[in-house]
Amino acid sequence: MPTASVYDTFAELATQLTGRYIRLSDTAPSAAERDQWWQKVLELRDTKRAVPAYDRAALMAHISQWEAELARLQGDHRG
Repeated sequence: MPTASVYDTFAELATQLTGRYIRLSDTAPSAAERDQWWQKVLELRDTKRAVPAYDRAALMAHISQWEAELARLQGDHRG
């Protein structure tokens, strides 16, 4: 798979995870939890910006991590 396609997958997962975090923030029962989820949105944004599009190993590592996080959040049946 070309590195450009790996980057596309990386970017798409970042978008999906950002959306999930935003939904969790919007539906959080407390201000503290809302802020916690919003902080994850900001951290994810910063991570996405920091990973070079040509660093295939870093892209793949984040893809694995983000897929696992999405699966975990979906398993929580929240949002």
